Amino acid sequence: MEHSAPVRRASANVVSIIAKYAVPAGEWPDLLSFLFQCSQSPQEDHREVALILFSSLTETIGSTFRPHFAELQALLLKCLQDETSNRVRVAALKAVGSFLEFTNDGAEVVKFREFIPSILNVSRQCLAAGEEDVAIIAFEIFDELIESPAPLLGDSVKSIVQFSLEVSSSQNLESNTRHQAIQIISWLAKYKANSLKKQKLVTPILQVMCPLLAESSNVDEDDDLAPDRAAAEVIDTMALNLSKHVFPLVFEFASLSSQNANPKFREAAVTALGVVSEGCAELMKDKLEPVLQIVLGAMRDPEQMVRGAASFALGQFAEHLQPEIISHYASVLPCILNALEDVSDEVKEKSYYALAAFCEDMGMEILPFLDPLMGKLLAALQNSSRNLQETCMSAIGSVAAAAEQAFIPYAERVLELMKGFMVLTNDEDLRARARATELVGIVAMSVGRTRIEPILPAFVEAAISGFGLEFSELREYTHGFFSNVAEIMDDGFVKYLPHVVPLAFSSCNLDDGSAVDIDESDDENINGFGEVSSDDEAHDEPRVRNISIRTGVLDEKAAATQALGLFAQHTKRSYAPYLEESLKILVRHSGYFHEDVRLQAIIALKHILTAAHAILQCQNDGSMKANEVLDTVMNIYIKTMTEDDDKEVVAQACMSIADIIKDYGYMALEPYMSQLVDATLTLLREESSCQQLENGSDIDDVDDAEHDEILMDAASDLLPAFAKSMGSDFAPIFAKLFEPLMKFARASRPPQDRTMVVACLAEVAQDMGAPIASYVDRLMPLVLKELASSSATNRRNAAFCAGELSKNGGESTLKYYNDILRGLYPLFGDSEPDDAVRDNAAGAVARMIMVHPQSIPLNQVLPVFLRVLPLKEDHEESMAVYNCVSMLVLSSNPQILSLVPELVNIFAQVLVSPEETSEVKAQLISDHLSSKCFFDKEKGLSLFFAERGIFVLLLPVLPPFSGLEMLLVLFPLMSILVCASASAIACMRMELLSQHE
Repeated sequence: MEHSAPVRRASANVVSIIAKYAVPAGEWPDLLSFLFQCSQSPQEDHREVALILFSSLTETIGSTFRPHFAELQALLLKCLQDETSNRVRVAALKAVGSFLEFTNDGAEVVKFREFIPSILNVSRQCLAAGEEDVAIIAFEIFDELIESPAPLLGDSVKSIVQFSLEVSSSQNLESNTRHQAIQIISWLAKYKANSLKKQKLVTPILQVMCPLLAESSNVDEDDDLAPDRAAAEVIDTMALNLSKHVFPLVFEFASLSSQNANPKFREAAVTALGVVSEGCAELMKDKLEPVLQIVLGAMRDPEQMVRGAASFALGQFAEHLQPEIISHYASVLPCILNALEDVSDEVKEKSYYALAAFCEDMGMEILPFLDPLMGKLLAALQNSSRNLQETCMSAIGSVAAAAEQAFIPYAERVLELMKGFMVLTNDEDLRARARATELVGIVAMSVGRTRIEPILPAFVEAAISGFGLEFSELREYTHGFFSNVAEIMDDGFVKYLPHVVPLAFSSCNLDDGSAVDIDESDDENINGFGEVSSDDEAHDEPRVRNISIRTGVLDEKAAATQALGLFAQHTKRSYAPYLEESLKILVRHSGYFHEDVRLQAIIALKHILTAAHAILQCQNDGSMKANEVLDTVMNIYIKTMTEDDDKEVVAQACMSIADIIKDYGYMALEPYMSQLVDATLTLLREESSCQQLENGSDIDDVDDAEHDEILMDAASDLLPAFAKSMGSDFAPIFAKLFEPLMKFARASRPPQDRTMVVACLAEVAQDMGAPIASYVDRLMPLVLKELASSSATNRRNAAFCAGELSKNGGESTLKYYNDILRGLYPLFGDSEPDDAVRDNAAGAVARMIMVHPQSIPLNQVLPVFLRVLPLKEDHEESMAVYNCVSMLVLSSNPQILSLVPELVNIFAQVLVSPEETSEVKAQLISDHLSSKCFFDKEKGLSLFFAERGIFVLLLPVLPPFSGLEMLLVLFPLMSILVCASASAIACMRMELLSQHE
C-alpha cells in the first residue's frame, strides 16, 4: 500500500476516471463490493483509501451509488467515529462532503443529521492539528444542510453555533477559516432564524459578533474575508430576521462601546447601529434620541475611523428611519455640515453620502441650510477628486429635490457645471458623467418645465451621445434622466420619443450575461419567478436556476424598464407606435430572474395600461383591444401575488391592482374578482411564495414570525379598494377575509400589524357602509385599546376607525359611545403631541354627533371639540368636522349657539386657510346660504342687520381679511346670528363687549 498521500489521491483519480467508463459498461462489477470490503479492513491504509475512492467516484459514477446509499451512510458514520485513526476520520469527513453535495433526495439528506456530532469532533481535531483546510469541509457540509428546506439540523443548531463561534473568535486561525465560520452563522440567521430564537442563541452570537466589529484587519488581508466586515453582515442579517431580539443587545453594546478608550470599539459602536437600522427600524425610531446622541457624538470624535463610521451610520438612518429622523434635522444637519470640512477625504465622502441620504426626504426644513449647503457643495464639486465629486453630485440632487422651487437660484450654476461633466469620454470619468446626467434630471424636476424647456435640447443631445460609450452605468443613469424629463415635460416629451424609446428597447433586450437555465414551458407570455427551491420540478410553470450575481446590465435593464412605463404614462396617445413592443418587453420582464427588473416591470405595466386605454378608446375595436391589455396585466399581477418570491414585487402588484380598481371601477375588474380574492386570502394567510420561510418546519411561534410591513400594508389596502368599488356588495367577500385579517391584530403581533388592521377596517367601514354593523362587537375592543397606544399612527387610525364605526355601525355602536368618548378625550389635550391624531379624534366626535346627537353630552363635549379647531394637519377630516358644526348651527342647537364667538373665528380661519380645499370652503358657504333661517319671515336678514353691531364687536377677535375674504366669512356669520335665539345673541353681545373693553 502506497503511503504517500499525493500518490494515493492521484491513484484514486485514475481509478475514478477508469470507473467512469467501465462501471456503466458492466466491465468492473466488483468495484463497489471491493471498496466496501476495504473500508472494513483492520488496516488503517485500506480504510483510508476506500474512503478516498468513494469520495472521488462521486464525481464520475455517483448515480451508481444510489441503490447503496443507506449502506454508504452507515459506513461513513462509522468511519467518522473511528477511534483508532485520525486519517480515516478526516477521509470520512471529506467523503461526507462529496456525498452530500451529490445527494438531492430529501429523505437521503435527512439521514445526515445524525452525522453532525461526529463531524464537529473531527473538525475540532483537525483545527487542533493545524489542518484548517480539512476543518473547512465541515462548514461546507453545514452550508448544504442549512440551505436545505428540510429540517435537517434539529437540536444540532446549538452545537454548530457554538463551534462556529469558537472558530470565529480565534484570531490565530486563517481569515478564510474564520470567514467560513462566520458565514455559517449568517446562513443560520437567514434560513433558521426561529431555531436561533428557540434555542436562545441570539445573545451568545451577538456577544461574539459585536466585538468582532472592533477587530483590526491585517493590511494584507482580503477585505471580503475581514472578520469585522463578515461580522457586520451577520448582525445585519440577524436584524432583518430577528429585529426585536437583536436591537436591545446591539444598543447596549453601542452604548458601552461608545465610551471605550479604544477607538476601534467606538467605531464598532456606531457601525453596529448603522448596520441594524434597516432591520430594526421600528424599534430604533422609538429610541432615536439616545441613538442619535451616540452617533452625533461620534461625529466629533478625534479619530478619523470613528467619524467615518458615524457618517455612514447617519446615512443609513436617513435611508431607513424615515420620517422620524427628519424631525431631528436641527441637530443632524449642522453635524454633517461640519463633517464636510473634515481633514479626511474618506470622512468627507461618507459625509456627502449621509447628506445625500438625509436631504432626500426633507422638505422645506432644508431652506435655512440651503445657502451654506450649496456653498460647500459647489466648492467641493469644482475642487475635489472624481470619487468625491460623484458623491457630491448625489448630495446636490437630494438638496434640489428637497428644496424644489427654492433651488432655482442655484440651478443655472449647477447645470452649467454639469455640461462639462456630460462631455467626458475617458473611462475613468464615465461614472462622474453618469452622476451628472442624473443630476440634470433631478434639477429639471425641481425648477419646473418653464425654466428647463428652453435649455433642455442640449442636455438631451449630450445624454443620447453617451450611448455610444460602452458603459452600462451611464446608460442606466441616462434612462433615469429621460424618465425625469418625461415626467416634467409631459406632452412636451413627445418629440423625444423617436430618439429615446429605441434606446430603452435596446437596453431591455441586452444579454445580461447571467448563467440561467430556464425550464421548457408552453406558456409564451409569462416566465417563472425568482430563485428556485429544491422542489421546482413539482411546479408546472417555468422556473429559473443557477442565478448569477447581479450585473451592471441588470441595473440598466431595470432603469430602461422603468423609463418605458413613464414614457407611456406621460405621453399617452402619442405613445401608440411603441405600445405593442413595450407590452411584450414588460410581460417578459415581469418574469425576469432578478427582482429589481420584475419590480420595474410591475410598475410600468400599470402605466402601459393607462396609455393603452387612452390610445385604443379612439379606435373601432379599441374596447376589445383595451380589455386584452387589461387581461394581460391582471393575469400577471394575480400570478405575481401568489408566485413571486420577492415581497417588494408582490407589494407593488397589490398597489397596482388597487390603483386599477380606483381608475376603472368594479365592472372592469369583475371577471378577476374570484382570483383576486383568493390571492388576497393567500397573502393574509401568509401562504404565498414570498412568505414561505425556508425553515418552515422550524417555526414554533407563528404569531412571533416577522414579516414585511410593506407587503402586508399593500395586501391589506386591497380590501378598502374592493369596498370602495363595491360598496355594501363587498360584505360577502369581507366575511371571507375578516378572520385572516384579524390574525394580525393579536396582542402578540407587533404594533405595526395592528396599525395595518385598524387602518384597513376603518376604510372598509367607511365604504362598505351598513354591513360593518355585524362586526362592531368584534372590532370595538381593539379600537378602544389602540386609542391608548404608544404609537401616534395607531392612535390616529383608531380614532378614524371609531368614527367610521359610529357612522355606519348603526345601533350596534351606541352602547360603546361613553367608552369611545373616554378613549378620545386624552387625544384632545395638551399631552397629545401629534396634530394628526387630534384631527382624527375631532373627526370621530363629529361623526358620532351627526349620527346620534342625542347620545352625546354636547354641553361637555363641544367646548373640548371646538378648542382643537380649525384642523391642523389631517384635512381629510375637514368635511366631516365642519359639516357637523354647520348642522348644529343650522338646527339652532342651543349648546353650539352659546359658543358663537369661537365658531365665527373657526369659520373665518377655515375660509381663508390655504390648507383647506375649495370643496370644503364651498360646502361651508353653501350650507349656510341654503339655510331656511335666511329666508325666515320673522328672523331673516332684517334680524341680521338689526344685530350688525355684533359683527363690529367680532372684528377684533377675527384674523385680518381682504375684502373678498370678509365677504366669505360674512355668510356663515349671518347664518349663525339668524339661527341664534334672542337670548343667545344677548349673551354673545355681553361677552364680546367685555372682551372688547
